[in-house]
Order: sequence, then C-alpha cells, then structure tokens
Amino acid sequence: MKRQKGIMDQLLVRADLPGEPLPGVPLVELMNDHRVLIENHRGVTLYKTTEIRVRVRYGEISVCGSNLEMACMTGRQLVITGNILSINVMRGSCK
Repeated sequence: MKRQKGIMDQLLVRADLPGEPLPGVPLVELMNDHRVLIENHRGVTLYKTTEIRVRVRYGEISVCGSNLEMACMTGRQLVITGNILSINVMRGSCK
C-alpha cells in the first residue's frame, strides 16, 4: 500500500494537476497574512502566541508571528489566526 501511495504522489506531481490531496496528505492554505488553514493534521506540539507547531504525516508545520491563536480545531482541520510572519515545513527530526 505504501508503494501505491508513492506512485500516486509521483503521478500527481508529474501531471501538475490541481486538486484535492490524497487522503491523509497535509494541505496548508494561507489566507492573507492573518489566517492559515491546515488540513489532515496530527495534533499540536507547541502552542505559544509567537509560534504554533502542528504535527503532520512527514514532520511538522511551524507557523511563526505574533498574537497567534487557534481559532478552530477539529480532528481534521486547524485554523490559526494572528499576524503571520512565516510558515516552515520541518521534515523528520530537527535534533
């Protein structure tokens, strides 16, 4: 099954098709510089007003800024609001 997902990922990249991600694949949408939507997350690992880290399938997404807060969180989606300065993808362990 793992090999099959890898093949699907490669096909989507090579075909350059817009659309929905595969099930379980994280999707990050930046809506102006005050709101971020993260879909298919696996929980919050750090919560401060200057940084929120969210676990995803391949590592973590770090949202940095000021006055950050989680406006809405469900099992699948997380909305972060505030003054967003950067969004970083951290694959695997940074230690």
